[in-house]
Amino acid sequence: MANIKSQKKRILTNAKRTERNKAVRSELKTRVKRAVTTVGDDGHDAEVRLAVKRLDKAAAKGIIHPNQAARRKSRLMRTLRAGD
Repeated sequence: MANIKSQKKRILTNAKRTERNKAVRSELKTRVKRAVTTVGDDGHDAEVRLAVKRLDKAAAKGIIHPNQAARRKSRLMRTLRAGD
């Protein structure tokens, strides 16, 4: 365990950030999965748009790497084209 006061604070803030990032990553998986499963439905375009938006936002905030966001969007679009 850390003895230095600033390091104790860092441990607390890192834990908070980890929880927040975990929630965002989980949401990303859910959004992408929902976009894939709604192929052919009425709200399909909105789901895809929302998934792409969340991926971009996570990349902008540094939760995932920008290349990872681009790769996930590419795979999503490729899956959707194959499903049509």
